[in-house]
Amino acid sequence: MFKKILIANRGEIALRIIRTCREMGIKTVAVYSTADKDSLHVKFADEAVCIGGPKGQESYLNIPHVMAACEITNADAVHPGYGFLAENAKFAQICADHGIKFIGPTPDMINSMGDKITAKETMIKAGVPVVPGGEGLLEDVNAAKKLAKEIGYPVIIKATAGGGGKGMRVVWNEGEIEKAYDTAKMEAGASFKNDGLYMEKFVEEPRHIEIQVAGDQYGNVCHLSERDCSIQRRHQKLVEESPSPFMTPELRQRMGEAAIKAASAINYESVGTVEFLVDKNRNFYFMEMNTRIQVEHCVTEEVVSYDLIKEQIKIAAGEKISGRNYEPQLHAIECRINAEDPYNDFRPSPGKITVLHTPGGHGVRVDSHVYAGYVIPPYYDSMIGKLITVAQTREEAINTMYRALSEYVIEGVKTTIPFHLQLMQNEDFRKGNFTTKFLETFKIK
Repeated sequence: MFKKILIANRGEIALRIIRTCREMGIKTVAVYSTADKDSLHVKFADEAVCIGGPKGQESYLNIPHVMAACEITNADAVHPGYGFLAENAKFAQICADHGIKFIGPTPDMINSMGDKITAKETMIKAGVPVVPGGEGLLEDVNAAKKLAKEIGYPVIIKATAGGGGKGMRVVWNEGEIEKAYDTAKMEAGASFKNDGLYMEKFVEEPRHIEIQVAGDQYGNVCHLSERDCSIQRRHQKLVEESPSPFMTPELRQRMGEAAIKAASAINYESVGTVEFLVDKNRNFYFMEMNTRIQVEHCVTEEVVSYDLIKEQIKIAAGEKISGRNYEPQLHAIECRINAEDPYNDFRPSPGKITVLHTPGGHGVRVDSHVYAGYVIPPYYDSMIGKLITVAQTREEAINTMYRALSEYVIEGVKTTIPFHLQLMQNEDFRKGNFTTKFLETFKIK
C-alpha cells in the first residue's frame, strides 16, 4: 500500500480523497494555487505545496510543477481526482516514467477512450450498442451533408476530443448544416486544440444513464449499477440519482453487461463510468467512457455502501476486487450546489461566502470544501459542494432533499439552491417524467 499520496486537484474532491486516505493510514500532500491558499484541502492535508498562480494552466494543469511537488515531498502515488489532469495520458505516462503510481488507468486505456472515434470503434468490436453514425472523422462540410442524408435528420455533430457540450451541434435540416459544422469545428479547435468532428444520429427524448464500473489488474470487472444524470443544462449535470426511475431489472442487467464488455475490451483497471443514451423505448447506446472518478460517485456509494475512492486506491496498489456486481439497496439523489444565479441563466457568482449553514439529519450527506468567510475564486468551476440524500424510496429521498435544501443557508453569493427547491416540488420530476431536455421547459419562478 502507498505511504504518501499527492492529490493533484482542489476543492471538494481533494478533501474527499484526503478523508479516505486518512482512514487508510496514508499520508497526503495537497497542491494548491495562490487562489486556493485558504482552501480546506490545504488545511487538512498532512503537507501542502503551492504549485503556481491562480489560473489552471499556471498550477493544476502545470505538469512540471505537480511532478516537482511529488519529488520534494517523496510522494509515491498521485490521485488526480476529476477534471484537470485526471484523463491526461501524457501525465499518467510521466508519473510511470518517474516511478510514481498514477491512481487511475494506464495511459493506453485513457487514450483508447479519450478519442471518441477510437472509443466507438472499440465498442463496436466488443458488441456494445452505439448510436448510428459515420465510421470516422468528417473530411469537410460536403462529407457532413452526404452522411446526414444517409443517416437521416436530425443529426448531431460532435468534437472527437470533446466534453462538456463544447464542439457539439444538433442539426435538424440541411439548411442548418454548414453553420453548425463551421461553429462546431471552430469551438472544438479553441477548446481542445483538436478540431476533428464526427456525426451521429440525434437520439430524441433521451435519458442520460451511466453505469459505474470497477476493474482490477487481474482482469476482474464488475458494475455497481446505474446513475440517472438526465437533469442537465447545456450538457452540464445538475442532479444525479440512483437507481434511475426509468430503469427496469431487465434493462439494468443488459446495460450492466454492456458496461462490463466495454471495460473488458480495454482490460480496464481502476473505477470508471460507461455513459449511455437511452431512448424512450429503452434502447441504449454507448456515448463515452470516463476513465476517472465522477463528480456524482457519491450517489452510488450511498446505495451500495461502497467507498469508491478507497477501491480506486486499492486497485492501484495491486489488490483484487470482489468481481461481483452490485444492485442499489436504497435510493439516493445528489444536487450540485453551484455558485451560479439560476434566475440569470446560471451565470457564475464568485465572491465571499458571508454566512454558511449546512444541513444535517438522517439520510443527509454534504461534500463541500467551503466555509463562512471563504472566497470562491473566479478561475475554476463554480461548484460549492454536493448535497446528497438517501432513503428507502425515491419519494422519501426527494422529501429529505427538499427539507435539506430548505436548511442550506449560503449568503454572499448566488447559488443554485432556489432552482433545486423548485425542482424537488415539480410534479413531472417527482413522477420521474423527464429527459435531458427537461430544463428547456422547466422555468424557475
